[in-house]
Amino acid sequence: MESKETRTKVASQDVRPIEQVQSSERSETQADIPAVSCRGVTVSYMQKPVLRDVTVDIPKGKLSSITGPNGAGKTTLLRAILGLVPMDAGEIRVLGHPVEMSRRLIAYVPQTETVDWDFPITVEEVVMMGRYPHVGALGRIKSEDRTVVQQALVTVGMEEYSKRHIRQLSGGQQQRVFIARALAQQAEMMILDEPFTGIDASTEQALFQLIGELTKQGKTLVIVNHNLSLLERFDFVVLLNEHVIGAGTPEEVVTPELLQMTYGGRMVLISHVERMLREGSIDVRR
Repeated sequence: MESKETRTKVASQDVRPIEQVQSSERSETQADIPAVSCRGVTVSYMQKPVLRDVTVDIPKGKLSSITGPNGAGKTTLLRAILGLVPMDAGEIRVLGHPVEMSRRLIAYVPQTETVDWDFPITVEEVVMMGRYPHVGALGRIKSEDRTVVQQALVTVGMEEYSKRHIRQLSGGQQQRVFIARALAQQAEMMILDEPFTGIDASTEQALFQLIGELTKQGKTLVIVNHNLSLLERFDFVVLLNEHVIGAGTPEEVVTPELLQMTYGGRMVLISHVERMLREGSIDVRR
């Protein structure tokens, strides 16, 4: 019989790709509904499958990581959750709603490398964009919208930079501004695409502190993250390589067996580099 646990654990003596199983006997209370529920999701680009039969439940009110090698389909999965790419098969529900009915429930923080930093816009104006789902792109900005924007800037510690051009900020400050924009949207869930890329260790720590404060407030955060050394800081981890290799707490799925299944031969090199970093054999300041 199928397990009635919300997540299927992978035992070390029986390492297999896992699929999350939900009991049909559970009552569909609001507390039971996951933040994101994917069932059999398949997505292709140019007739080449990028995601294959992805089935996973991402919990609500937690900090979750989607982790895997380059080309594993991590960003594609985010885009499918956001309703930005068509699916060949499967279904995605966000907080119990179909994707097409849930866009206002999700705030998206893109990779900084995808942003046009030459566009003439201030920090305050970027954060105000988070209010567009409420007022419309051509709608009238009200005093309450400005209050929400100011509160968001205060939350991320960027209120003193509100009139500064976005390109004048450091990478970490830019990430904070986009998180403020997401907060201004007042969405129930935030999706961040590799927010720790290209920032130093102190900025990474500051961002994690901010993210931790948001999860304590009950926010759901889903982050694409390629840094294996950070996984222990997440509540929930999805190991992805075109399909779900494992999903659960870090203790359940961040194991040598599942990491090997996720990364294949690249795992040997990754382990070697991470060991050298821990031992100080690599100068990361160069």
